Amino acid sequence: MSNKLIALQLYTVRDETARDFKAVVRQVAKMGYSGVEFAGYGGLAASELTALLAETGLRAAGTHVRWDVLESDLEREINYCLEIGCRHLTLPYLGREWYEGDKVKALAQRLNASGHVAQEKGLTFSYHNHDHEFAKSDDGRYLLDVLLDSTDPALVKLELDTYWAAYAGVDPIAYLHKRAGRVPLIHLKDMTPERTFTEVGDGTLDTRGICQAAEESGTEWYVVENDAPKIPSLESARRSFENLSKILA
Repeated sequence: MSNKLIALQLYTVRDETARDFKAVVRQVAKMGYSGVEFAGYGGLAASELTALLAETGLRAAGTHVRWDVLESDLEREINYCLEIGCRHLTLPYLGREWYEGDKVKALAQRLNASGHVAQEKGLTFSYHNHDHEFAKSDDGRYLLDVLLDSTDPALVKLELDTYWAAYAGVDPIAYLHKRAGRVPLIHLKDMTPERTFTEVGDGTLDTRGICQAAEESGTEWYVVENDAPKIPSLESARRSFENLSKILA
């Protein structure tokens, strides 16, 4: 597992990127990460970001693009991805209200449509979960399963957030096996005994087992994230990388 690609979701260090986006990307590269997952591009033109990635040797593991932006300007987002060499475009969040009643059927059609446009341009479109997607529907299935079963697996993939799955009481390892072949990226986080965020490898989640399951399930990128670091965010990113590298070795 030691050759697995590890990226940092830059949302982890958003306090730092807000001050100096390019400097932070350079620091992430020096930590040893193979790539970065974007949550915004620091106001850089695609050509500027392409140059920064080339300079640092980092790959664009993926990008998070909000629903309203996907709905209003999908083509522009795809073209930006293509220019920076990013193959994974992910919808990071939808609220619980999208799953009420029959809304999920309409949602599935819209996600299929976005996935189709992305696929035609050579991109993979994924959905990123939080904990509310693991509430149960009327028929006893997880809402996330209702959504995934209603979408075309060739068009809509899953970026499994292992922390939020575990937070909802779901075993991330079992869920990775359940959705094998459909999870090109996973978010690796860790959880304290008090169920708050901590650095990967410092908490209660079975990171080694999760990585093994991801490997067996065909996952391409391990994406490190900490939604709310208690220590300085760059230190958090470094510690998670060092811990994860030891686990994978």
